[in-house]
Amino acid sequence: MPDYLDDLRLAHVLADAADAATMARFKALDLKVETKPDMTPVSEADRAAEELIRGQLQRARPRDAILGEEYGVEGTGPRRWVIDPIDGTKNYVRGVPVWATLISLMEAGEGGFQPVVGVVSAPALGRRWWAAQGYGAFSGRSLSAATRLHVSRVSKLADASFAYSSLSGWEEQGRLDGFLDLTREVWRTRAYGDFWPYMMVAEGAVDLCAEPELSLWDMAATSIVVTEAGGSFTGLDGRPGPHSGNAAASNGLLHDELLGYLNGRY
Repeated sequence: MPDYLDDLRLAHVLADAADAATMARFKALDLKVETKPDMTPVSEADRAAEELIRGQLQRARPRDAILGEEYGVEGTGPRRWVIDPIDGTKNYVRGVPVWATLISLMEAGEGGFQPVVGVVSAPALGRRWWAAQGYGAFSGRSLSAATRLHVSRVSKLADASFAYSSLSGWEEQGRLDGFLDLTREVWRTRAYGDFWPYMMVAEGAVDLCAEPELSLWDMAATSIVVTEAGGSFTGLDGRPGPHSGNAAASNGLLHDELLGYLNGRY
């Protein structure tokens, strides 16, 4: 099995640099925010963090390709770094601390590119999570001060905690009835949003989460953290990995039921 620990160490260095840049502008009164063509916000901090990460990658891994939310794809080859400089920009620009920089390395393989390294860094929460293929998933302050992550063992929906982001996307896709039926079956629901539910699934604090519409950079890093913690991460179509334009994550024991409700089979 390939050793991805050097790439993981580099991802931590990239996250450190991004954390410094994003925290320096968090809650800044003169923060510049624009609306992109897809009507989502982008701040100067999003662009600055991605530029910083790209610059460091071009020096440290010049042969690797880079895909980022703000500046698209650059380069070709079997290795591609995937970056979301600020996942949760709407929170960031309002001063809500639930946002993170997502950094993943994907490698070409069967079924296309697959995540092999992922780092999720949420500096305003003082939290960081990471994983590498075959290495496991961890959370902590650094590689040397970390706790291994494991998903929960909850096996009944009636005992499960389900996290989501919002209701509007489910309604737009005609999946709202199944979504609401699921919320009635579980023990608890909370709308934490963005990267955080996936990390809580990996930690075993939440048992299920799902989102109806996402991009690859939203999912590449979170998916490997969930799976290396022993969980399941698929699209709503059941396809493993971050390739379906939406996501369902669980401790694995409840995954079939999660997909069943969200696809209207119950």
